[in-house]
Amino acid sequence: MGGQGAGRRLAGRHPGVGIGRVLRLGVLWLLLLLAAPLAAQTVAPPLRDYAIDVWTSRNGLPHNSLRDIAQTPEGHLWFATWEGLVRYNGLDFTVFDRSTRPGLRDNGIGALLVDRQGGLWISDSRGNVTYRSTDGQWRVWEHQADTPEVLIQSMQMDSQGRLWLLYEGKGIAYLTPETGVVYQPPPADLPLAMSFTKLVVDAQDRVWIGTLDGLVLRDNDGELKRAPAEWGVGKGLTWPYRAPDGALWIVAGERLYRVEDDRLVLVHSLPGQLHMTAMLQDRHGDLWLGTENQGLLRISSHGLERLPAGLNLPGGRVVSLREDAEGSIWVGANGGLYRLRETLFSSYTERDGLSGDYVRTVFEDRNRQLWVGSASGLDLQTTDGTFRAMPLHNRGGKAPSVLSLAQGPDGDLWVGTFGDGVYRLRADGSLRHNYGPGDGMPGGNIRAISVDPAGVVWAGTQKGVVRIDGDRVHVSNVPGMPTGLITALEHDHQGNLWIGTIEGIRVLRGDHVQSIDLAPMGGGRSVFGFHQIGEAMWISSDRGLYRWYKGRLSRVGLEQGMPVDAVFQLVPDRLGNVWISSNRGVLRTDMATLNAVADGRTPRVTVERYNEIDGMANAQANGSSGPSAILRQDGTFWVVTAGGLSTVDPQRLQRFRERPAPPAAIENVQVDGAPVHWEGPERNLIPGGRRLAVSFVGLSYLMSDRIRYRTRLEGLDAGWVERGPQRSVEFVGLPPGDYTLHVAASHPGGAWGQQEAVWSFTVEPFWWQRHSVQAFIGLLLLGALVALYRFLLQQYKASNLRLARRVDEATFDLQAQTVHLQALNLEKTELAERLARQAEAFERQAREDALTGLANRRGFDETLARDFARSQRSGHPLSLVVLDIDHFKDVNDTYSHSIGDLVLKEVAEVIDAACRDSDLPARTGGEEFALLLNDTRLEEAAQVCARLRGLFHDHPDWAGVKGLRVTFSAGLVELAGDDRTPALLYQRADRALYRAKSDGRDRTSIG
Repeated sequence: MGGQGAGRRLAGRHPGVGIGRVLRLGVLWLLLLLAAPLAAQTVAPPLRDYAIDVWTSRNGLPHNSLRDIAQTPEGHLWFATWEGLVRYNGLDFTVFDRSTRPGLRDNGIGALLVDRQGGLWISDSRGNVTYRSTDGQWRVWEHQADTPEVLIQSMQMDSQGRLWLLYEGKGIAYLTPETGVVYQPPPADLPLAMSFTKLVVDAQDRVWIGTLDGLVLRDNDGELKRAPAEWGVGKGLTWPYRAPDGALWIVAGERLYRVEDDRLVLVHSLPGQLHMTAMLQDRHGDLWLGTENQGLLRISSHGLERLPAGLNLPGGRVVSLREDAEGSIWVGANGGLYRLRETLFSSYTERDGLSGDYVRTVFEDRNRQLWVGSASGLDLQTTDGTFRAMPLHNRGGKAPSVLSLAQGPDGDLWVGTFGDGVYRLRADGSLRHNYGPGDGMPGGNIRAISVDPAGVVWAGTQKGVVRIDGDRVHVSNVPGMPTGLITALEHDHQGNLWIGTIEGIRVLRGDHVQSIDLAPMGGGRSVFGFHQIGEAMWISSDRGLYRWYKGRLSRVGLEQGMPVDAVFQLVPDRLGNVWISSNRGVLRTDMATLNAVADGRTPRVTVERYNEIDGMANAQANGSSGPSAILRQDGTFWVVTAGGLSTVDPQRLQRFRERPAPPAAIENVQVDGAPVHWEGPERNLIPGGRRLAVSFVGLSYLMSDRIRYRTRLEGLDAGWVERGPQRSVEFVGLPPGDYTLHVAASHPGGAWGQQEAVWSFTVEPFWWQRHSVQAFIGLLLLGALVALYRFLLQQYKASNLRLARRVDEATFDLQAQTVHLQALNLEKTELAERLARQAEAFERQAREDALTGLANRRGFDETLARDFARSQRSGHPLSLVVLDIDHFKDVNDTYSHSIGDLVLKEVAEVIDAACRDSDLPARTGGEEFALLLNDTRLEEAAQVCARLRGLFHDHPDWAGVKGLRVTFSAGLVELAGDDRTPALLYQRADRALYRAKSDGRDRTSIG
């Protein structure tokens, strides 16, 4: 099996008997002792911190059952399936079966083995064995009349170069290229008819065979027999495994033994009714165990670990395990393929006890306890790393949506919420007080809380900044303080309060307010966070980073190399890195570079971006809440996301950045679209004038889609040519000569790989490219040109005379036609202008309501469909309001239809005045209106409806009729995952409108 390939390679390094063997074993033990401290420093992370990727037939596999996995020296991974042999390069699956050329004898692949020369051995379900050499040549040993035509379950190679084969239920054989297959039928008294899928060859070239009824051994005398009875392994499922360090393991039931001096040593006895089906010892020395129906286990320094529940991994028996050259663990199961890889980030979600995955804020108190606020409540991390929900409830008995956290000087925790005020908790999490409207707290969101040096708590609300003193809430009356939504608060070292709003920055300095307008420099408006570093205050905004330093504002944004506009929080660590959260992942740079760009000393900033592939729970970090990212006292960085809480230890960063560069490999070569065999030592001859296309790949499976490439064609290029992520190069019409193509690959920000892909070829010249032929043709062309020149000169003189006469005759006609055409052109221009004005009027009438001037139903439906599709693609929020004028029929009946029309016009004016430029108000029919709110969450849309209702209430004497009062009922919804079409979204809003009317009108119902 795939997990034993490394052991097979080591087997060939053990000599027979004598002094040489003793010396080699002594050297081996010395190396192991020297390597022990290094191994201790590279302990694998807990199993829960691995990222898992899954592939099935939906992703390109021809079949979901993977019997074996192998990796050849150049880096390709190979999978044995029931529908062919599969090669994987990190991006694409290539299938070899009976239909391909070269083809296999059968599609059902049984086992794979990579030999010491790097060649790949392949067995199939009809007893055939195929060999693919390193130069791409294929050779087949078909099953013979005296060998079984059944599945070859496993293959191993001994030190003599014999390839041992395990036939399903039919015994064993060995194969050598010289003698072919030598078959050994199973004795009747041995359980080889119940053979399992495991066969290994130990250091003494003994062959061990697993069965469902005990362990079978072929000793060096050639006799097949049961394992020694004194081992006491019993007669159940028992099978061998050869580890990369050469150790022989025996798996018997729930017990793991290691063979030492031909004795069994019990190493692990696992609890529960486990049927182990695969085993792997990785580079850390940890043991990975595949089971029949309980997934994957690992025995490591963290104990016996299982994968977290709810991962939706391929089910069924784990058949094969393989550790690749980069340390990732590949698992072949009956239901598909999955891979476990170490990642830079670790993440916590609902599986770890969080109340919800949509996390808004994270905070570490002075006792090093970690608090996490989400849309589903408040959580506290326990000593075992999991989270437990705090018993915090609003007036409706539900957990509040937590937006902000802070700690007072007395140790109390202050919790800002969405719509439920501010909670003050004791250090143990018990409630001390809930500040609400009765205490003077304005309603709405509390997105930021900051505690000043004197211990006074300040909170940012939807109606400005408040100060909490004792049990009372005081609204600041300092002139110039903002009165709208507050998105960030931070006290600087001098005690000044920095206030972030959706319209720039205010700084409360004692009894006066300083206003800092970001818009003139890059267009910034919304401020999401502050962080003071030395004398500089760094500001996170919707237009990148701003720095306020010594009274001067500077910016590091999209134009200076930032990959995104909106950033939420800047957090420096203790190693010189700066971590920045955003909607499109976490960004990392360094403080020196940021300051150099802000000072104008460097034009652009270099940034590395991390997302789900690096272990983040979700690439969308959340902002406009606080704190949304922190550096804990242990030096780790934590960030909130839309899919959970993610963390990274900056000390691990260097190890991940120093991973070896991926080896480059050429995938295929085509000449004029036809593939050519390019592998092998011989130089390819390419006819001249052809189109040559070469595809290549960097064989890394960690960041395959981020790999960068460069090429150099000796004989044409003076140096390396950067290709970025482009995986192919094309040459057309290369001059005759000898060429060598070099391809190198690298990870983002890493060094170029030294393991280049190299291919040499020769472009042959055409007959006419020979120098003698070219000289003769040149002389002929020169003589022809002289004769042609003389002939053309005579022709030119004669035609010149004829042309002069024709010009004079045509000039008179052209002058008359010019006058006529000018008159026609003037008439055409006037007609075109009239048609354009009519077309513009018709277009406007088709999409505009004639009475109110708003968009009509047709114009609204078109805009809804467009914005609906855009929001689904981008993930931006979209809210829809459908409103209906209450008792409008009574207005018509009481005051006449003309008064009703005036009311409708005024309603349209009020709605239009309350809208942003990005919103779309429309009259969809009669007294029904709609309002489409782009990039607007449900809570923000509710505020729009509330503001609109206030405008209706404040409007006196509608249509000039004294005392006439007009109200509306509205239904409000936000685009959700279940809204597959715009019509479904509209229907939900319509139903919410019906509830608003049923509940008494003059209200908004949220659907």
